[in-house]
Amino acid sequence: MTALARTEGLSHVFPGKAGGARALDNITAEIAPGVITGVVGPDGAGKTTLLRHLAGLLRPSAGRVEVLGHDMAMAAAAAHPFIGYMPQRFGLYEDLTVGENLALFADLHGLRDAARAQRSAMLLSFTGLAPFTARQAGALSGGMKQKLGLACALLARPRLLLLDEPSVGVDPASRRELWRIVERMMAEAKAAGAEMGVVWATSYLDEAERCAKVLLLHEGRLLSAAPPAEFLAPLAGRVCRVTLPAAQRRRAVALAKTLPGVLDALVQGDSLRLVLAPGATPPAAALLGGSETSLVPPRFEDGFIDRLLAATPPDPPAPPPPAAPPPPDGAVIEVRDLIRRFGDFVAVDHVSFSIARGEIFGLLGPNGAGKSTTFRMLCGLLRPSAGSALVAGQNLLTAAAEARAKLGYMAQKFSLYGELTVRQNLDFFARSYGLRGAARQRAITDALARFELDAVAGNVAGALPLGLKQRLSLAAALLHEPEILFLDEPTSGVDPLNRRAFWARIGELAARGVTVLVTSHFMDEAEYCDRLAIINAGRVLVTDTPAALRASVRSPDLPDPTLEDAFISLIDGAAA
Repeated sequence: MTALARTEGLSHVFPGKAGGARALDNITAEIAPGVITGVVGPDGAGKTTLLRHLAGLLRPSAGRVEVLGHDMAMAAAAAHPFIGYMPQRFGLYEDLTVGENLALFADLHGLRDAARAQRSAMLLSFTGLAPFTARQAGALSGGMKQKLGLACALLARPRLLLLDEPSVGVDPASRRELWRIVERMMAEAKAAGAEMGVVWATSYLDEAERCAKVLLLHEGRLLSAAPPAEFLAPLAGRVCRVTLPAAQRRRAVALAKTLPGVLDALVQGDSLRLVLAPGATPPAAALLGGSETSLVPPRFEDGFIDRLLAATPPDPPAPPPPAAPPPPDGAVIEVRDLIRRFGDFVAVDHVSFSIARGEIFGLLGPNGAGKSTTFRMLCGLLRPSAGSALVAGQNLLTAAAEARAKLGYMAQKFSLYGELTVRQNLDFFARSYGLRGAARQRAITDALARFELDAVAGNVAGALPLGLKQRLSLAAALLHEPEILFLDEPTSGVDPLNRRAFWARIGELAARGVTVLVTSHFMDEAEYCDRLAIINAGRVLVTDTPAALRASVRSPDLPDPTLEDAFISLIDGAAA
C-alpha cells in the first residue's frame, strides 16, 4: 500500500527554545490511505508540531516531509488542495454564521457554485447542522463547533485529513458522532475510488484504541508506531482490579503505588485498577483494604502508561497519607428547584441536589445541557431566576459575596495572566483573596512547593506547558484555603499522566474535608467522583454513584459496561 504521507528523520527546533530542545526528534513514520492513524503522547510531546508539518505550515529543521509525493519544504502549495486541516481552536470565524463559514472555506478551496452547494448540503446533513445555517459560530455549543470545523475541513474532499484533538471539551455522545461522520466520509471517499487517510491527534485514549495504527510521541521522539493490539499484547495478565469500599479508594491509590511490582494505580468506581510490572503477581486485596483481586483485560491506556513509564521511570512513590478522620456530616451545598431563564429559554429547569462536606460530586451532561449555567449560579456569578441554593451556609440570593469568599474556582480554560510570571500570578490572586503581609508570602511559598512550581516560579505563565498551567490554576484557586472547590472541566486536553497527578491532589483535598464540585467530559475521570448527577436539557436525569450507574445498564449483551455506556444510554433514553 502506497503511503499518503511520510516523514523521514523529521526534526524541529523552535527558535529560542530553552537548551535547543527539539519539539520533534528524528521522526520517521508513514500515513496510510483508507485508515485512521492516531497520534498520542503527553502534553508537549510534539503532536501538534507533527500535524503542522504534515499540513505544510512549518519547515523542518532537519529531515523531510512528503505528502502525496510532494516535498512539503519545497512544494507544499501543490499538496494543499488535497489536505483538510482542523486545528485545535476550530479555525472558525465566530462572528460569521455556519453558512458563511462554509462559504468562506469553499472560496478558499476554489469550489464552484454547483459543487459548493452540493457538498455543503451533504455535510450540513451529515453533521446535523442544517437547521443552524443562520446561527453565528460563536453561539454554537462545543460539540456543534467541532462538527462545523470538521465540515469545513472536509469540504474539498481531502485525500489527507488532519485532526488536532477535535474532541477536546466535547461530551461522549458528540464524540461518537464525530467518529461516525469521519467514518462515513472515509467510506464515501473509498466508494469514489480515492481513499482518504486520517491523522487523529487525541488525548482520549479510548479513541486511540479505535485507530488502525497509533504513533506514540514522548518529548519529541517516536516511542512506538503500531496497531493498538501490539500495545496491549505485553499487558496480558498484568492488569487487575481490586474491589474495595468507597471510603478506602483514595488512600488505597497511594498505598498501592508503594507495593513491589505495581506500576500504576487508578480509581475506577468501586475498585482500584492496577498495572503490574512484567512477572509481578497481583497483590492480595487485603493489603489494600479490599475484598477481591481479579485479572481484567488491558485497555489502551494501560499500554500507554506502561510505555511512558518505561521511557521515563517515575520518582519513588510517596508513602500514603495517614487515614484522615471522616469529615463532619451535613450538606455544604444544597440546591432546591433551581431555575435559570434567558428570555423564554429555560437553561436550568428545577435542578435539585445536595453535596456533603468532603464529597467529590460530578456534574455530567452533553454540551449545552445546563452544567455551566448551574456552575455559574453556584459560584455566585449568575443570579438564579427561581429556587434556592445554599453554599457553605450562605444563600446565593442574599449573600453571594459571603459565599464566594469560601470558594475556590478553577476555570475550564486557562484564565490566569499569561504575561505575568508564575510567582506574580500567585501574588496577584493572594492579594485578591485578601491575604496580606506574612500570610500572603507564606501562602505563595507553600503553593510553589506543594504544586512543584518552584523551578518555574520566574517563568511567564502563558508559555508554560498545559500540565503546568493546570497546576498553577489549581494552586491559585487554593491560596485562601477554601471550604469548597469548583472545577470546570479541569483536565480538558491534559494527558493521562497529568490527569492522574491532578486527581491525586484532589483526593488529598477531599480527605481533609474540602468539598469538590466538578464538571467533566472524561468518563474515566468521573470514576473518581463519589456521586454523579447527569443533566440533560436543563434537568437532572439521575444522581447516583459511578458503580450504580454502570450497574444500571448491565445486560447479557453488555456484561461489563463502562460509565460512558451508562451516560450514552441515559442521554439517548431522555432524547427518545
